[in-house]
Amino acid sequence: MTDTTLLVTAAAQSGGDGSWLSALADWTVSLMEVIGPAGAGAAIALENLFPPLPSEVVLPMAGLTASRGSFTLAEALIWTTLGSVVGAFVLYGIGAWLGAARLRRIAEWMPLMKGDDVDRTVAWFQKHGWAAVFFGRMIPIFRSLISIPAGVSRMPLWKFGLLTAAGSAVWNTIFVMAGFLLGENWHVIEQYADILQYVVIAVAVAAVVWFVVVRVRTIVRDRRERQLDGV
Repeated sequence: MTDTTLLVTAAAQSGGDGSWLSALADWTVSLMEVIGPAGAGAAIALENLFPPLPSEVVLPMAGLTASRGSFTLAEALIWTTLGSVVGAFVLYGIGAWLGAARLRRIAEWMPLMKGDDVDRTVAWFQKHGWAAVFFGRMIPIFRSLISIPAGVSRMPLWKFGLLTAAGSAVWNTIFVMAGFLLGENWHVIEQYADILQYVVIAVAVAAVVWFVVVRVRTIVRDRRERQLDGV
């Protein structure tokens, strides 16, 4: 049995038979076996562009492949971090293309949104952007989305690149090392990653609900005040 067969078998057993995670793990391993560590970088770049793809699966498979000797651990870490930076810069470019003015027009068109919301967000990001980018790279879902406001606010490219690389290196190292050290049992860390992701989703949903409630209250209050003024 070849190393490739062993890796794919391990991925299938840990990901669950017939699941999309198993298929993703199989595809990731096959890609890395065909084009080497660059395959790991390409998979992570795609994960940045499509947040539903879980890095918690892709990164451990890079470590698992490295443990089999297909490439070195250093190559796995370097290429996955490079892939993260490339994917982040694509989203940065989308944010820069949209720009604050265009987003302001979109916000005015959307229900419950105002152009001022965009201005406040940009102002906040310009003040705390370095922390948002660095720590945001370690938060599921937001690790990809944080690149868009960075582009909107036109954070200096060198600064965005360094912060993205640093934050991505921390996140990637944790999961690549998990795959490298745990081997076929890499999926154990998924349980903890899933908990973190659920917490992030819960917090995001709570924030959206809070925003909607506050904005609706404001609209109702403004209408009442206008009615009273008109009497």
